[in-house]
Amino acid sequence: MTRVFLDTNVLVYMFDTDEPAKRARATRIFQTLAEEGRALLSTQVLQEFYAVSTGRLRSTLAPAEAGAALEAFARLPIVTVTPDVVLAAARLHQSGSISFWDALIIQAALSGGADVLYSEDLQHSRRFGGVLIENPFLGVDPGETEAGNA
Repeated sequence: MTRVFLDTNVLVYMFDTDEPAKRARATRIFQTLAEEGRALLSTQVLQEFYAVSTGRLRSTLAPAEAGAALEAFARLPIVTVTPDVVLAAARLHQSGSISFWDALIIQAALSGGADVLYSEDLQHSRRFGGVLIENPFLGVDPGETEAGNA
């Protein structure tokens, strides 16, 4: 079974009313992976989701709404960002020409045993150890809707 680590942007797009096509794609991805038991998140992703969704979206979520989403996300398998994960991310940052925060996401995916990391922010098709980076929003049709029209 392929495990898929979801970067923060996938979760944020599920609530972004300014990006309906990405919202539809993110929602389908999340629902499918969660139902199949293949989704994986980290404590960093949960923290970033709350901060972005309550403060940086043009149509921000109320803290209570973002908190309810966090409770649902926390039911999934979560990689805890421990000191060992941080140290490994620092080593990856030093050798991989990527930002520390991206390295921390990648290291959490590796630590959680993910095969694929869905992220819009990282280089599509790049591999870090056993994790393949995929941008699930490549080729998103602006006419795509939540009803599933693609």
